[in-house]
Order: sequence, then structure tokens, then C-alpha cells
Amino acid sequence: MKWRQKKVEKRTVLFVDDDEIVLQSLERGLLDESYNKLFVKSCKEALEILQREEVHVIVTDMRMPEMNGLELLRTVRKDYPHIIGMVLSGYEQDATLQTAVDQREIFRLIPKPWKFGGVDFEKLVRNAIDHYNLQSKRGRSGGRKNESSLKPNELQQSRFWQKLGLFGFDRH
Repeated sequence: MKWRQKKVEKRTVLFVDDDEIVLQSLERGLLDESYNKLFVKSCKEALEILQREEVHVIVTDMRMPEMNGLELLRTVRKDYPHIIGMVLSGYEQDATLQTAVDQREIFRLIPKPWKFGGVDFEKLVRNAIDHYNLQSKRGRSGGRKNESSLKPNELQQSRFWQKLGLFGFDRH
């Protein structure tokens, strides 16, 4: 268990929400979490942070004035495909968001309102960090693209060739 704590402490989570009260609530609720936490009020600020800081997970509100959270994560993915994205939304039944989850564009959809200790918000963020760690480990050990950066048809083909490789078949 101590090893996991060390890995978590090295990671940085960026929280993006245009509502100052939500950001303050997140900051207070996550005070005891050991990972680094950054809080910004706009997508523009988030993109600026990414140019200066190493970020591993982004938790963003869906509805914001200049760009929605899904657009932010899609923009981020172009330059930072390793970053794990999560969306906070009061619209759980949104088809666009559900499609994004199904196609692995976002790691998790977190319904609003949430409760610390209720939906176990803290655990969802830690799961995203664990997913990042696993993805990083795979990237170092195989030299192939990370699954979360593959499009659905590429992912299917990748898994197909991985399975064939188990039986001695080579793609080339």
C-alpha cells in the first residue's frame, strides 16, 4: 500500500470549473488527498497550465462559457494524449457525453451534484490516477500506442493483433 501512495503523490490533477464555489468545494473536499491539485476557472487557463505544468488527470465541468468540458478534453488530447479526462455534469443522460464515454474519449462521467464520501468522488479521481499509471507502464513496456489514445476501430484491431500474437502470429 505504501508504494501506491508514493505513485499518487507524484501525480497532478487539474480541476476546471467556471463556478468559483464548486472549485472551493473541490479544494476543501480533497484537502486530505496526497496528489497535487490545481484549480482553474476557465478552459483557457487550463490550456495555459498545461504548457507550464505536467498534468496527469483533468476533471472538468461540462457546461462552461467559452468551451464545454468535452471540447476542452478533445483539444487537450491532440497535444497530450496521455492525460486522463473526466467530466462533471448535471446532465447524465446527455447522448454526446455517453458516446464519449463509450468511445473512451473520457475516462468517467461524474454526475452532479456529488457528495464527498457519497459517490466517493475521491475514489473516482484516484481510479483515474491508477489508470494513468497503468497506461504509462504499458507505454514504457511495449512501445506501442496506449489503448486510451486509439480510436475505437484501431483499438479493436490492436486487441485483435495482441491476441494473435499470443498464438505466435506476427502482424508483419
